[in-house]
Amino acid sequence: MKKLFCVVLSLLFFLTPYSANATEIAAIYPYDMQIEDFWFEPTSAEYVSDGDAKALLLMEYSTGKVLFAENETEHLPIASVTKVISTLLVMDAIDEGRITLHDMVTISEHAASMGGSQVFLEAGEQMSVDDLLKSLVVVSANDATVALGEYICGSEASFVAAMNERAKELGCENSNFVNTNGLPVEGHYSCALDIALITRELMKHELIFKYTGIWMDTIRNGSFGLANTNKLIRFYKGATGMKTGFTGEAKYCLSGTAQRDGMHLIAIVLGASTSDKRFAAAKGMFDYGFANYSIITPEVPSIEPIDITRGVSDCAKLTAEPISILLEKGNKGEIEPQLFINENMQAPVSEGDEAGYIAYYRNGEELARTKVYIAEEVKEVSYGSLLSEIFKILTFKR
Repeated sequence: MKKLFCVVLSLLFFLTPYSANATEIAAIYPYDMQIEDFWFEPTSAEYVSDGDAKALLLMEYSTGKVLFAENETEHLPIASVTKVISTLLVMDAIDEGRITLHDMVTISEHAASMGGSQVFLEAGEQMSVDDLLKSLVVVSANDATVALGEYICGSEASFVAAMNERAKELGCENSNFVNTNGLPVEGHYSCALDIALITRELMKHELIFKYTGIWMDTIRNGSFGLANTNKLIRFYKGATGMKTGFTGEAKYCLSGTAQRDGMHLIAIVLGASTSDKRFAAAKGMFDYGFANYSIITPEVPSIEPIDITRGVSDCAKLTAEPISILLEKGNKGEIEPQLFINENMQAPVSEGDEAGYIAYYRNGEELARTKVYIAEEVKEVSYGSLLSEIFKILTFKR
């Protein structure tokens, strides 16, 4: 029966226009392909919340700096935005080699029983990690999310425990996850700040953007159509992802990402009253961020080797990673680096040991700093090493 239903839905994918009254559950239907003027209206460089959403936050990705926030730590239901952390665990497992995109997953009775947004998986059906991940990200499929969680951790409960542990690692202090997909249940909540932190970590996995940028695609060898629930992907310049969500309790939620001119922004909207208001809030925050801020990556200045006492070598090379600096547009002045290197470093030192930092200033104000590290190991002088050096000198003189 499910297979017949999938065929019917696939036909509707190509024949049925999107209804403004449809919910997130109807994500398998295509949206109206007409361009909406709403998305292209110019907006002010200022952003003022209209008070509709329960919580808002705008964060710059590379620095993690919060540019706008409203009720950002309030505990709220987040619906399918929960899948941001579910997806992060899937990305972790792929990057660590524990699973691959080509692995075939056998669907359990439990996964197949999920309601809400789904791709109508059947118990015993096999689907690749690639197609399950596509279903999770593009149409927020609850059944695909559970299937992936079970495949990685053995059970949904174990996967949920891993979600909570990962959230704590990221410093999320106002989140508690009870399931993998955000279906309504008591005690399942998060906040705008925590979702931004999780989204930022997910963005470190470049593979995710292969899926979040999809507008329309198919699974089951082209027989089942998918259409992205995130309208920003089609209608906002520079949109890159990430996850929508809706339940009657949570209302309309979004973790959105967009990139322009080398700057990547994260916009979180929780508890908006309508889908349009959700996307409008994200668009307004994005416009504000892109209009008022920019990112630069200054060159790392030349760093002289550092003196090392009591070492087999009397100095060690140093290195530092480039750093991204968030600047408000319109503020003038050159960026000036200043080195602060530890003195009197004593062997032994190892590659990667911290040796100081570089601070970047503009008009006397410190903007950012990056650590300086030892680039090579220097062992401590020992009695044996001294004898070896003396032997080398005597041998050379002969």
